[in-house]
Amino acid sequence: QVRLVESGGGSVQSGESLRLSCAGSRFLSTREALAWFRQAPAGKEREGIALIYTETGVTHYSDSADGRFTISHDNAENMLYLQMNDLRPQDSGMYYCAAAERGGSWHRIGPVRLAFLYWGQGTQVTVSS
Repeated sequence: QVRLVESGGGSVQSGESLRLSCAGSRFLSTREALAWFRQAPAGKEREGIALIYTETGVTHYSDSADGRFTISHDNAENMLYLQMNDLRPQDSGMYYCAAAERGGSWHRIGPVRLAFLYWGQGTQVTVSS
């Protein structure tokens, strides 16, 4: 069992930046991949935003995030991050971190499709114009 807790969301203006954090209760580095998802509005399918393979550090992004967002992780601290720059109103939503594991729900992030079993509770990001 892996427990994930997101933080760092908030309300910002267009063009500003936010850094989201995700704290893991156990070794995140043992998961094949970690990712960030966005859901907006509530009830809509979660959109894969960014993914990182923990062993190789290879990353993938959605078209909307590529070039503006950066995913990273700190194995020693069991932390996952999402640096979001040049935010736009369409980036608004609830952001979730997730850890890949068999038996989870399948999601696509860029060219990759993986099963994600562990999810955090989310942190809200609101970008106003």
